[in-house]
Amino acid sequence: MNNGKIVTISSVKGGVGKTTMVLNLAGLYYLMKKKVLIIDLDLFAGGVATCLGVNVKKDIYMLVDALSNNKQAELAEYVTNYNNGIDVLACPKDPRDVSKIESKYISKIFEMAKHDYDVVVVDTNHLLDETSLLAMDASYGNAFIITNDLVDLKNMKSLVSIFKEIGRTNYLIVLNNARDTGRDYISLFDIRNMIKANVDYTVSKNFYIKNIDKYVLGGEILTLNKTVRRFNGADIENMNKLALALISPREEGANNE
Repeated sequence: MNNGKIVTISSVKGGVGKTTMVLNLAGLYYLMKKKVLIIDLDLFAGGVATCLGVNVKKDIYMLVDALSNNKQAELAEYVTNYNNGIDVLACPKDPRDVSKIESKYISKIFEMAKHDYDVVVVDTNHLLDETSLLAMDASYGNAFIITNDLVDLKNMKSLVSIFKEIGRTNYLIVLNNARDTGRDYISLFDIRNMIKANVDYTVSKNFYIKNIDKYVLGGEILTLNKTVRRFNGADIENMNKLALALISPREEGANNE
């Protein structure tokens, strides 16, 4: 019986490279010889399946529908295979189905996933809604992707304040400087002061992939591409450290200053 670990990748603002990070981490766990499931909990507008170029026949709503009707549902029947070690549980094809997904079934799916997989990587939307909070609570480790953007940093500061108030410590903050290489007017020192927390990992501007659309259209995960790995070794290694940190024991209060 597996005792898989759930890691959730979140943000406090859209357009920060969150889904790309989800896919990159899934690729790194695959290279660690782990069986990986990606769950797309950006229920209204998820893009995991599209980015991976997989043909989705069943989605998370169909699984929830089966569970809610007391049918014998196996997770394997509802996931879509990407390669021999990565599967995807896609968001609903029809956004009208999102309102029919009760949170208690999301918890059930997490338990099923932990039994079948070594690592479950969860993509979320950037809203603190019930589904996102449920994923954070179920996760062994959480990562928040931020950029060098005033609105982003303001929102992260608010969230850090909430986390300190409720005593949550199982999260890491990742600064993605590759998302918008021209936006670097706020120094790392000032970012830390603004959000009142450490920046645990940084994706450098060197990881900016000029022709990223080529990889997306090809359904490729960047961390599995030999060319990307060869020319971006330092950032891949740093991302690998993040992947390990999300599933490894951490010191209490690591994000508190």
